Amino acid sequence: MFRNYFKTAFRNLLKNKAHSVINITGLSVGMAIALLIGLWIWDELTYDRNFKDHDRIARVIQNLNINGETITWYNMPAPTGKAIRESYGSDFKHVLMSSWTGSHILSIGEDKLIKSGNFAETALPEMLDLKMLSGNRNGLKDLNSILLSASLAKSLFGNTDPMDKIMKIDNQMMVKVTGIYEDLPHNSSFANMAFIAPWDLMVANTPWIRDQEAWGNNSFEVLVQLADHVDMEQASLKIRNIKMMHVDEISKKFAPSLFLFPMDRWHLHGDFRNGLSAGGRIQFVWLFGTIGVFVLLLACINFMNLSTARSEKRAKEVGIRKAVGSFRMQLVSQFFCESLLVTAIAFILCMILVQLMLPAFNELAGKKISIPWAQPLFWLAGLGFSLITGLLAGSYPALYLSAFRPVKVLKGTFKVGRFAAVPRKVLVVMQFGVSVLLIIGTLVVFRQIQFAKDRPLGYNNNGLVMTQLMTMDIPNHVDVIRQELKNAGVITEMATSSGPVTGVWSTNGDISWKGKDPDMSIDIPNTGVSHEYGRTVGWQFVAGRDFSREFASDSMAFVINESAVKLMGLKNPIGEIIRWNGEPYKVIGVIRDMLMESPYASVRPSLYCVRKDHNNYAILKINPAASTQKALNNITAVFKRHSPAQPFKYQFADDDYAHKFDEEARVGKLAGVFAVLAVFISCLGLFGMALFMAEQRTKEIGVRKVLGASTFNIWQLLSKEFVLLIVIAFIIAAPLAWFFMQRWLENYEYRSNIPWWIFAATGISAVLITLLTVSGQSIKVAFMNPVKSLRSE
Repeated sequence: MFRNYFKTAFRNLLKNKAHSVINITGLSVGMAIALLIGLWIWDELTYDRNFKDHDRIARVIQNLNINGETITWYNMPAPTGKAIRESYGSDFKHVLMSSWTGSHILSIGEDKLIKSGNFAETALPEMLDLKMLSGNRNGLKDLNSILLSASLAKSLFGNTDPMDKIMKIDNQMMVKVTGIYEDLPHNSSFANMAFIAPWDLMVANTPWIRDQEAWGNNSFEVLVQLADHVDMEQASLKIRNIKMMHVDEISKKFAPSLFLFPMDRWHLHGDFRNGLSAGGRIQFVWLFGTIGVFVLLLACINFMNLSTARSEKRAKEVGIRKAVGSFRMQLVSQFFCESLLVTAIAFILCMILVQLMLPAFNELAGKKISIPWAQPLFWLAGLGFSLITGLLAGSYPALYLSAFRPVKVLKGTFKVGRFAAVPRKVLVVMQFGVSVLLIIGTLVVFRQIQFAKDRPLGYNNNGLVMTQLMTMDIPNHVDVIRQELKNAGVITEMATSSGPVTGVWSTNGDISWKGKDPDMSIDIPNTGVSHEYGRTVGWQFVAGRDFSREFASDSMAFVINESAVKLMGLKNPIGEIIRWNGEPYKVIGVIRDMLMESPYASVRPSLYCVRKDHNNYAILKINPAASTQKALNNITAVFKRHSPAQPFKYQFADDDYAHKFDEEARVGKLAGVFAVLAVFISCLGLFGMALFMAEQRTKEIGVRKVLGASTFNIWQLLSKEFVLLIVIAFIIAAPLAWFFMQRWLENYEYRSNIPWWIFAATGISAVLITLLTVSGQSIKVAFMNPVKSLRSE
């Protein structure tokens, strides 16, 4: 019986080729989009799930009261781990300190690489359940040891066995390779951890962190794994006051409160607002999941519309089948078989499309997703997905067509009725309503990105090159290097600073000024710079002057930004005294706010001072009159000559700033692609409907032409119904789009508005797309010879 159903279904597909191509194409594209989004969502939901004990691993993070609001910090002081072990050690299987994953120089003889890794206490490999390819997880117990990822070991040693080989970290720490571990998956918080070295080794070789009782230095990461019998929430409550019990009186004003942040929430729920979890990437999971469902629904709507639109042509078949004894359930089965056959063919095409689209999709989404061909669960999900799609797409046609009464059909008195087209029109409105939502959403996202890009920076990032300094070679010769490069004409200025121009690396709370409320808790970015910093970056003065080597007193001076003036309430800031750690610093200049952090947030009050012990970055301004490539070659040669131990790795400030828009730009591009494909699927449905309508009204059009109707009249007749449906779709979708996008924009402090022209452009575009889709068929019918159409009737 079912073989007969499928045989009949296959014959119907061949008989109605145009109808079949439209259905299969639309459905395969819709399924391909849904599958790509499904793979993306799965990649997001399984982030960090590769770790065996992921549900019992957490970070210790803290809430602080800063500038009148609760701020959440991931950074912790070095003594935190020891304090937790001493007070609540029985609640935890592991408590360990770690640096954040950062870049370091790794060298074997003369060969050097800059790679990212962690300095961590010895339990980290065990906590992360690292798969050891050589050695074992206890390899960090020796102070001068290192564990390498398989890919880094390959890069450093080639095919040679790396075990027990001697190498250097940052040209000062001699270590022996004691283990090789399998590279961690790309969807892991530790994906960039190419090596692990002992925490105590970093402490022994880094003077500024040797005082591990310094509770005021929040620069590190604390990781814990709960004991088997302990509840996460209870353990979190226990450690809440640990920092508060150890800090000085100034730090107590911040009311630090520690808590555990579970690994399972790191990736998707990493945003905090006013001390509480406020989502994160989970919003993108919901967004793209919703888009995937809607796009697939659009493809199913096409199937439903085209199947029910052709109902009159199937009415006689239904009548004969019922007359010879078919039950309604058998007819329902027949039409469901047709739907499942179309879905099966569409699924095969969908898999081909996904395989072809994956490289471009991965590049766009910043992922490394692949189709898990060998996973039975994937095929089970794929088949279930196809079955549900087939049943969903075929449900309405099956129930509708099987309900025809055989007596009326066979007598020739059957008519589909004046309201039979209403469901089809509702579905068309739904299709274009979703498309309009996606188009408006995409335009708003890109406008918000452009709005932030157009924001004044407060400095000039054109031709600004930054390089991180990992040894003291460059700082020790900075004046010589600067003069040599200026004499060569490749730079106009050079400076050093405690952090990059595009980020804040250091903040301080022990800041006071005249009139400050003694109970006020603050945390202000404080950047150490050389005298030439301002001239290098081109900051813009509102009042006062820049740092100068001619004034010895500038070693105890501040240049502050406009936001700092506002925070401190300084009416005449030049000459005012600001105390930092009790030491008096005179304000010599006020600059416009420099946008160093998020382009979507307000600029924080900031202080800049001349510090020789903060030389983490060198910043160079390339001479605009020189060739950029020539200048970089010259800079590279000079840096290598003065610092042979460090590979010269640079970054343009404008490129680094552009990365701040990556996440929003990626969402916008993906949404844009999905919007285009949604419109494509909707247009396929419109084309199929126009094709059917023109075929159905051939006699009417012939009569109209004989009676004198022009080509324009015929085109208008066939097009106006579709245009009306699109206008209705726009009227419904536009307010919804405004509501949802307004809510989305509220996530940003610095945000654009939603201008009227976005809605106007979307509405006009939707109408034009509709006319282009249906006009071809309308004009073809309008030009048809009426004698021929009437004779065929």
